[in-house]
This record gives sequence, C-alpha cells and structure tokens, in this order.
Amino acid sequence: MAQPKKLAVVGAGLVGQRHIAAISQVDGVDLAAVVELGATEQPVPVFKSLSEMFDAVAVDGVILSTPTLLHVEGAMECVQRSVPVLIEKPLAASADDAQELIVVALRNGVPILVGHHRRHNPIIQKAAQLIKDGAIGQVRAAQVTCWFYKPDDYFDAAPWRKKAGAGPISVNLVHDVDLMRHFLGEVVTVQAQMAPSLRGFENEDLAAAVLRFESGAVCTITVSDSVVSPWSWELTSREYPIYPATNESCYLIGGSEGALSIPDMRLWQHEGGTSWWNPITATAMPVSSSDPLINQIAHFEQVIRGAAEPLVTGEEGLKTLSVVEAIQVAAQTQQTVTLTGTGGKSSNAAE
Repeated sequence: MAQPKKLAVVGAGLVGQRHIAAISQVDGVDLAAVVELGATEQPVPVFKSLSEMFDAVAVDGVILSTPTLLHVEGAMECVQRSVPVLIEKPLAASADDAQELIVVALRNGVPILVGHHRRHNPIIQKAAQLIKDGAIGQVRAAQVTCWFYKPDDYFDAAPWRKKAGAGPISVNLVHDVDLMRHFLGEVVTVQAQMAPSLRGFENEDLAAAVLRFESGAVCTITVSDSVVSPWSWELTSREYPIYPATNESCYLIGGSEGALSIPDMRLWQHEGGTSWWNPITATAMPVSSSDPLINQIAHFEQVIRGAAEPLVTGEEGLKTLSVVEAIQVAAQTQQTVTLTGTGGKSSNAAE
C-alpha cells in the first residue's frame, strides 16, 4: 500500500483551518507541517516560514492560504523546490505576477492548482454537465447575485481586509466569475460600476458588471459585502455549515430552450412548445452532496501521484483573475475593457 502523501498548510487562518480539517478526512494524505507567523496549536510542527519548514520537513505538496499578496512568493519557493502547490484564490495580486509564476512552473514541470473549490462541488459539476449537454439550449444570459453582510469584527480581526484591493470584487466575486467562465466560456468584454465603502474603508463594498462571452452570452453580476440578503453562494449552497442556509438561488442561467437556477437545481421548461403562452414548469434535478474542500484535497493527492491533471490549473486561475482585473479597471475608468487573450486586456471607451 502506498504511503500517504505529506501535505503542508501555509497560513492557519479561516481558510487554512478548513484545509487542515479537510486533510484529516481524506485517505492517502497526512498533515505534515503548518506554517504560521501567529500563535496556533496544531498536531504537527509549526514553522514561521516556508524556508524553515522545507529545511526541516519533507513534504509532497503545499497548500497556500496566505493573503493574496504573498501567493506568488510562496508558490515560487514551492516550484523551485519541485513541490506541487495548491494556491488559494485569487491566484495572485495581479495577472502579470500570475503569468510569471505560471511560466516558471511550466518550465520546472511543477503542477499548480488554484483553489476555486466550488468546481469540486457536485452541484456545480451537475450544472456544468446539464449546460454542456444542451438541457437549456443555447445559453443566452446569466444573472449572478453575491450579496451578504460581513460584520465589523470580520474586518477588525484582519485589518488587511479594509485595504484597497481586498474588497468583495477580488475576495468574493472571483469565485462567481470563475464559475461563469466554467459554465459559459471565455469573457471578451467587461463593463462595470463600483461604490466606495460605506464604512470608510479603502476598498469598495459594492460593484456590478456586465460580461460578454465569446459565445455571445451576456452575464450581469453584482457583489456587496454590506447588503443584507439571502442571495449568495454562501447562504444558498449549504456548502459550509457556519453560514445559515436559505432556500434561494444565486445563479440564473437562461437559454433558448430552458433555464437553470443554481444551487436549487431547478430546470425550467415550457410544456408543449417553447412559448410564453405555454405553461412553464420546474423539474428538480437530482444531485449528490459532498464537501468540495474535501474533494479538492482528494484531487490534489491524485495530482501529486500523477494520476490526474489539475482541474483548475494556473492558466485557469489566470484567466479568471484577468476578468476580475478587467472589472476593476472598467469600474475605475468607466470604459469598456476588452480582454485580448490570457492575461491581456485593453480599454476602449468606444466599445
């Protein structure tokens, strides 16, 4: 029987603790070390830096759950030591930094995975398959709502969350953008608006964007961390029990032959022909349930063993990050931003 793969978690905050818990639920992996500057009690050795950890412990994979600004630095160290790395979203603080990391990783042949864990959720996998199989016909439009109210102590516990670049566009909307890319394909143009924080923070607390895809589909997407609402993935998906669950949906995908609401997974279609004169009914699509973070760790173990390719590659993380950057630029400049390729974009007010 193969020996379990040894994993290290860098950053033992909210997300890091979830990764640590998930590792304990997956056969074939063991937690070997934790890297954390602050005080933390762990069942394994705790180190103050990645370098100190690498010098003391042999590991097969590293999970980076540090603040975004530290992602590339930590990932580069892992890549230079030929250690596969799972990097929390967003991949980097900028698309340029992400591109540099990806080039080095490809040159060294080291797998990079990006922590867009929702792609490991059976709900998302079922929805993507339904869309791919044509259950709603040609996809024409999508609506995304990402509204919730983060309490003041959430920001007080980690003051970096109040800084420019740490608003809900980069911290939260990046998940939803990634899923829309997963469902609808590549984004070609972006228009956006944003509003300054009502609490006086450096970052925005409200934003909206219109994304146009290569297919011609259009997505409207809004995010706020200062709106009381039942419509967000956190509250609708039942993915993480810490959030109170609602029976609402936060994604609506509309096509030429039907529509799909997610995560309640109701497929809407007309009876007796596609017409607004005919009755429209919903069918609840069957879907299994499992923890996507646990699924992601199991997948990471397969990638380390060479038994699977990364589900969310560095290139995928870069494409999502580029769209998020485009939303920020479009909101700041009040211009349409055209995405010209992986990591590339240009502004054009006449678009």
